[in-house]
Amino acid sequence: MMPYNVATIFRPLTRWVHAARKVLYGVAAHEIVLYAVRLRADMETLFILITIGDLIGVPILPPYYSLRLLPYLVPNIQTWKHRVLRERDILDIEGLDLFPG
Repeated sequence: MMPYNVATIFRPLTRWVHAARKVLYGVAAHEIVLYAVRLRADMETLFILITIGDLIGVPILPPYYSLRLLPYLVPNIQTWKHRVLRERDILDIEGLDLFPG
């Protein structure tokens, strides 16, 4: 008789458990996670607009506070400009697009 290895016995079981976890995540939490990511991006966009909005012509805060926050915001400026200044479609505004971004 051939001895059974514990790893070979539990490998299919772990695959089934992993697949079940992915399905449950997709059913229960995927939409909530997408909403949270979109909300975080909107809040970050609003924060950067308030602090350094004068780069696109919207001066809200005095330059002193903007300059104090500038070292923390420099890595995000280029992607923020693309996100704020890109053309939007009706589906993007309502959140009905397939891929958030």
